Amino acid sequence: MTTSEAAAAEPAATDVRAPAWRGGFGRLWTAAVVSKFGDSLRMAAMPLLAASLTSDPVLVALVTACGYLPWLLFGLLGGAVADRVDQRRAMWAVDLVRAALVAAFAVTVALGHASIALLIALAFALTTLQTLFDNAATALLPSLVPKAALGSANARLLTGQQIAGGFLAAPLVPVLLLAGAAVPYAADAATYVLGAVLIASLRVTGPERPPRPAGSTLRGDIAQGLRALWRDRVLRGICVATTLCNIGMAALIATLVLHVTGWLDGGQGGYAAALTAYGVGSVAGGLLAGRLSTRIGRVRSVFAAGAVQVGCLAAMGLVRELWVTIVAMVLFGLMGLVWNTNQVTLMQERSPEAMLGRIGSAFRTLAVAGAPLGALLGGAAAAAWGLNTPALLAAALFAAAIASLAALIN
Repeated sequence: MTTSEAAAAEPAATDVRAPAWRGGFGRLWTAAVVSKFGDSLRMAAMPLLAASLTSDPVLVALVTACGYLPWLLFGLLGGAVADRVDQRRAMWAVDLVRAALVAAFAVTVALGHASIALLIALAFALTTLQTLFDNAATALLPSLVPKAALGSANARLLTGQQIAGGFLAAPLVPVLLLAGAAVPYAADAATYVLGAVLIASLRVTGPERPPRPAGSTLRGDIAQGLRALWRDRVLRGICVATTLCNIGMAALIATLVLHVTGWLDGGQGGYAAALTAYGVGSVAGGLLAGRLSTRIGRVRSVFAAGAVQVGCLAAMGLVRELWVTIVAMVLFGLMGLVWNTNQVTLMQERSPEAMLGRIGSAFRTLAVAGAPLGALLGGAAAAAWGLNTPALLAAALFAAAIASLAALIN
């Protein structure tokens, strides 16, 4: 049995320490939560703005698809750069650039010049910058907390982001839109500025990096990250499963506003309720993730989470009742955070610190590779067979994902 196979066979994970709030982790947590709040305002407002500009489901889905595309083009490069630069400095610089872009878009919306083309351009630009930011953040966290506390730290980060994004931000969107279509975007720009200030204030020493051999290139660094991911059986298997799930998730997200406001006739209030339900479930998932992984192990926790999500998606696609979708979104969000917490922690635990950016970027890039296709498939399926079919398509893809994980837990 290889090292990877032995680790996969372990019955439980052990998160024996909680991260200290004082110092670097507390500021990183606050920056992540504040930024997620602003992002959620913008991301909830964008589909509504897109739907007001066009009734074509494919064009609405295209906005989401172009929000994933930069991961395919620049994700691997972002990871290689993150392993070479000062991660803290890269993060706050990216936040300031994103603040300027979103602020400019807010002005455009306020002046009445918004268009589908501008929405697509904004989604593409913000995700391009996110490829560097997210890889740097994943690599920076082990420098702020002990390894034994990584699981707890990831759970607290993701739970805090879900509280801010799903539980607090989503219900505010209809209220903010009453004050003006540009308000959610202006608020998002302000949160980027605050996040940049908090990250710039961190005092942290990055991981030890061995001297780079003469002639080393970014292409060579990227290849090292891909090889390291491929050689680890557990990370490779979870990456494949996550890729399948992300195709289905993109199909669902790209058309969720049409599913709720059209097929369910739930209006903007129903759409906000569905997003809020997902956030509430995710908060509960943050509390459950550590306990479940301690009891049955990280890989089995991911498997169990995916199995429950299949049932949630099937219920959404088959039952034409708003309350069913809301309940399903609660459970879907709960299990989504269990999956994400254990996935990220596995990657941090099993990767050399000096390669975390590259391995993380390889994982993310491969995992989101099919998401643009998924978003377009969701829009096409909704246009051809009905607004409920993207949820059923997502259920089938999630089922394929958990089937692919079976080899890791047997």
